[in-house]
Amino acid sequence: MRALTVDLARPGSLALTELPDPVPGPDELLVEGLAIGICGTDREIVRGEFGTGGELVIGHESLGRVISGPGFAPGSLVAGVVRRPDPVPCAACARGEFDMCLNGQYTERGITGIDGYGATLWTVPTQYAVGVSSRAGVLLEPASVVVKAWERLERFAFFDFDSVLVTGAGPIGLLAAMIGVQRGLDVHVFDLAESGPKPDLVESLGATYHRRLPGHEVVIEATGAPELVAQLLGRRLVCLTGVPSTEVVPVDVGQANRDLVLRNGIVFGTVNSNVRHYREASAVLDRADDAWLSAMITRRVPLSSYVEAFESRPGDVKVVLELD
Repeated sequence: MRALTVDLARPGSLALTELPDPVPGPDELLVEGLAIGICGTDREIVRGEFGTGGELVIGHESLGRVISGPGFAPGSLVAGVVRRPDPVPCAACARGEFDMCLNGQYTERGITGIDGYGATLWTVPTQYAVGVSSRAGVLLEPASVVVKAWERLERFAFFDFDSVLVTGAGPIGLLAAMIGVQRGLDVHVFDLAESGPKPDLVESLGATYHRRLPGHEVVIEATGAPELVAQLLGRRLVCLTGVPSTEVVPVDVGQANRDLVLRNGIVFGTVNSNVRHYREASAVLDRADDAWLSAMITRRVPLSSYVEAFESRPGDVKVVLELD
């Protein structure tokens, strides 16, 4: 099989490598890799900014076609769950909530400790495979992250709300907005892009696009921009999904503390997802307009040009590397 590999000890070591075909175990699927989504984490791994150890097959946003194995018909489209519980296990992993692992000993396919899905063949235990209905299923992993964000947002909400602000019109922000629209909410999206696909994608959802930050009290933050996060700390309910840079920005912690206390405010972070979120995300994608999901994928790159998939280009929303 062909696989995208990196040596985590050598920045810039991304290569298309011939590796032995995987042999599935009795409870595993053998899957033909069709595509992987490329995100910021993948680019950080390739640049040597994330991860330690030796050689790794990268790719955590997956889409494949089942060749053989229990529980799925041959030809079925599936995506694989990324995280695996730690071997101890901690209290969260023992309850199946391995996305909330408490001791950090989890592993993640294509990121930490386990080879990923960036290969023309891969195997996955049936319990970590989730069916999808179309090639838009390559968006299942980011959609699962957003499903979890919404699950936690609604759990923490102590008041009814009929509108939500999403900051950032990248893949996570757009999928968060899409779910908000599916839930019948008045959705507003803040981003700095003046042109390109982002405003059109937001407006075609039936959401409202802003280039100045509105004052909504319920926010899903999807940029990780420190200055923006600092402006949101006084809102009533804020879910942080973006991973920030190391940029230092001044924050009036006393004022933020006062606002949060006096307004019973909640600010929380969320990342990753478990099997429950993947399955719900599959249903979310099924309810979505397939043409809109396809429009989110602004570049599809063939495997022969794999280096281009890891480049950031103006106008990119979601980049997908086609493996077949």
